[in-house]
Amino acid sequence: MLRSLIGAASVSSVNPVWDMSNANVIELLESWLSSLGFKIEIHTPPGHPGKLNLIASTGHGAEGLVLSGHTDTVPFDAEKWHSDPLKLHERDNRLYGIGTADMKGFFAVVIEAVRDLPLDRLNQPLVILATADEESSMCGAKSLAALHRQLGRHAMIGEPTSMKPIRMHKGISMESVRLTGKAGHSSNPALGVNALDGMYQVIGEIMQWRDDLQRRFRNPAFEIEVPTLNLGHIHGGDNPNRICGQCELQFDLRLLPGMVFDELRTELRERLENRLADSGLNWEMAPLFEGIPAMETPRDAAIVRAVEQLSGWPADAVAFATEGPYLNGMGMQTVVCGPGNIDQAHQPDEYLPLEHIQPAINLIQSLIKQFCL
Repeated sequence: MLRSLIGAASVSSVNPVWDMSNANVIELLESWLSSLGFKIEIHTPPGHPGKLNLIASTGHGAEGLVLSGHTDTVPFDAEKWHSDPLKLHERDNRLYGIGTADMKGFFAVVIEAVRDLPLDRLNQPLVILATADEESSMCGAKSLAALHRQLGRHAMIGEPTSMKPIRMHKGISMESVRLTGKAGHSSNPALGVNALDGMYQVIGEIMQWRDDLQRRFRNPAFEIEVPTLNLGHIHGGDNPNRICGQCELQFDLRLLPGMVFDELRTELRERLENRLADSGLNWEMAPLFEGIPAMETPRDAAIVRAVEQLSGWPADAVAFATEGPYLNGMGMQTVVCGPGNIDQAHQPDEYLPLEHIQPAINLIQSLIKQFCL
């Protein structure tokens, strides 16, 4: 199964040159899961032709278990791999290939886990979700949330966590600030309005705001316990002897649970409005994408307690984002736990350790028995 999944290329990217459909992965999962007796539903997220979500379900009720993963991978540089990233290779007690850890390997493990269970005796439903475009637009998870359906109560996302449960993660937003001034000959500053001069003021205000956020918000459960803001990209002007007429800054913000996108954006806009009031510049601030909320599932949630007990690890917090907040928004309580390590994700020579496979199968079977049987 894993060999077929790895061979089914399903890159998602904001760059249309790299972006592709995930239909070949969905077809494989549909075939395998329908043969096990699952009812299959396939949905196309609105506005995203060629992208597919799969909902595979068996059993009835409202308190069942949802096992969820995404079907896409990030783009890859094949020449930097030591083997073909689209062909499964086993060496050094590892399985190599794009998506082995992040996270096609989880689907193969799930299907192997349910194969020998008495699915005809379920007391609560078992649902397997396979989503599109987690690595880019999150359109798969967002469109599932828009269905307003109760798919289950207890959810586990199989992102690579070295089989350690995660109940909290930071959110992420990416923002752009664009300044428009007036170009002119650099020999006389009065001939124009310099957008780069204005961006100096913007950067200063954003850095002050970052310091303010880190004083106001703190969560010691995270390795980096404060929200972070990274100034990631800047571009402006066209020649040293011309007054800069336009400049753009792009940055990302990693939010702690409890921080709200709209409130933060309003706060920063007000600060920039005050800073640029007398600058003579036109300016706008816009999100580069909608953003992914932070996730926090209560420590006493049944799924958190169960995975802690079965894995032997206390639930932790991480900085990377998942589809967890969207599942929680659908009425579930979500934990993130799966085979592989996030350090191998998005890297050449991505791999899944063989030693993670049987513990993952055991964990999934135990969860199904606890919540569905």
